[in-house]
Amino acid sequence: MGDKTLNTATLNELLIKRSVKRGSFILASGKPSDIYIDARLTTMSPEGMLLIGELALTAIRSQGWKPDAIGGLTMGADPVAFAISHTSALQNDPIRAFSVRKQTKEHGTGNRIEGPFQPGDRVVVVEDVITTGKSALQAIDAIEAAGGIIIGVLAVVDRQDGGREAISARGYDVSALTSITALTASPQ
Repeated sequence: MGDKTLNTATLNELLIKRSVKRGSFILASGKPSDIYIDARLTTMSPEGMLLIGELALTAIRSQGWKPDAIGGLTMGADPVAFAISHTSALQNDPIRAFSVRKQTKEHGTGNRIEGPFQPGDRVVVVEDVITTGKSALQAIDAIEAAGGIIIGVLAVVDRQDGGREAISARGYDVSALTSITALTASPQ
């Protein structure tokens, strides 16, 4: 799996086969769309985790990002963060993974961030699909409030619906493994 082009093409094929749905949908943003990308059908699969772990770690390194930890808003970001963390451990350059709850936990420790996150960590925020950027920005706010330092945002898929621009407007670099354009370039 060393060839990035082959892996990106393989990831695109997997996403097209499993995750790209055509029909009439209302997105989380409230916007209607004739395409829905349920990335979890890929990100939670063994093949998807292998590809995403390797491709994402390569993308992080090519950006020059050196994170201590990686995570994002549960549930879309979780398998992405876990795949990257696992791959980083296999390559003897471990990056800790964590999850950001949508709301502060009302029992137990009351944590909003779960896992081995530490204040002062340099963090790459991950997302399965960036649409408007709202989920990534919500995770960024929680991580910064807990003392994390955001060094970038990485998505598996950029829906090219203003999310990258919204995140960039807040001063964060954004990278994506693929885009909706790449996933819908040929008829299904």
